[in-house]
Amino acid sequence: MTPATRQEVLGLYRKVLQIAKNWQSASGQMEETMREKEYIRNEARTLFRKNKKVTDPGLIKQCIEECEARIEIGLHYNIPYPRPIHLPPMGLAHKQGRTLRHQEKLRKISKPIYLKSHDEVS
Repeated sequence: MTPATRQEVLGLYRKVLQIAKNWQSASGQMEETMREKEYIRNEARTLFRKNKKVTDPGLIKQCIEECEARIEIGLHYNIPYPRPIHLPPMGLAHKQGRTLRHQEKLRKISKPIYLKSHDEVS
């Protein structure tokens, strides 16, 4: 990792922790605010530690983009949790075979960048 990339990643981590410190829930209730602040800190800690050993520049760039996307979406919608995606159900596919594999591949490709690591950690 280059020094510039390292500084960018550390800056994002500090930014997330600062957001958690100043976070106010949409409902304004103290319990919910505390729960959301703790979620933000835990999620950041988990994901940054999980990706600590990543050395591939392309993967590092993807992780940075995911972090920035989650920050922007969280601040815009005032929710710390990843926004759900609405994909068509897989009810028409057979339980096995090429159609099911094709639909699973399409669902994986259509997943937004901000949900990629969320599914791996959850």
